[in-house]
Amino acid sequence: MTQFLSLNSAAHMASAVAHSVQYRGRKTSRRGSEQRRQAILDAAMRIIIRDGVRAVRHRAVAAEAGVPLSATTYYFKDIDDLLTDTFALFVERSAAYMAGFWERTQGLLLEQVGRLDDSGDSRRQLAEEIARLAVGYVRDQLHFRRDELVAEQAFQQEALINSRLHELARSHRRILQQGAIQFFQVLGSQHPEQDASVLTGIIGRMEYQGLLEGPGRLDDEEMLAVLSRYMYLVLGL
Repeated sequence: MTQFLSLNSAAHMASAVAHSVQYRGRKTSRRGSEQRRQAILDAAMRIIIRDGVRAVRHRAVAAEAGVPLSATTYYFKDIDDLLTDTFALFVERSAAYMAGFWERTQGLLLEQVGRLDDSGDSRRQLAEEIARLAVGYVRDQLHFRRDELVAEQAFQQEALINSRLHELARSHRRILQQGAIQFFQVLGSQHPEQDASVLTGIIGRMEYQGLLEGPGRLDDEEMLAVLSRYMYLVLGL
């Protein structure tokens, strides 16, 4: 039960982040207005993914969204507000995705952990299964969520130079790491935060490599070897 609650709380934490995101642009009270505002933010995100952050301008976003130029300036007084709310929407959606991911995978992970005993074979099997799950996760991200990974890279880069994005960046990092932290707690790690930081860092590097070179250039066996080696260290093999 404790193990279930630990991993389940990662999903709850991600859901809490999704609901706590604050927007800076003009608030809306009518459904039609909110739909238009949403369309503007979606258009800004498409431009960021396709052309980069610096390509986001009121006129370009209005054209992309198919709305009058006056609509973008009505909801967002300047580009800074528009960028901040675009990335706020990105964090909200990322949090919702990670909440669903942990809900979907916690049963499989706990089943694997439940088979763990004091034998070296048991620990090796668990390490290799976790490594396979991580490789599958990277592959799924590159094939089915490539735009979101590109947006994440743009968001992290912009946060380096825009202090208004710092809290959003911290929230985004928490939702990515919290599930891994609690998984390592279930494994009995003495340093779950550090272990989670290393694992998410390895996965992030693999995702970046896949974006840069194309997923076809990634070597599954190499990724599996790196991740297995790390999990061996965590499990004392």
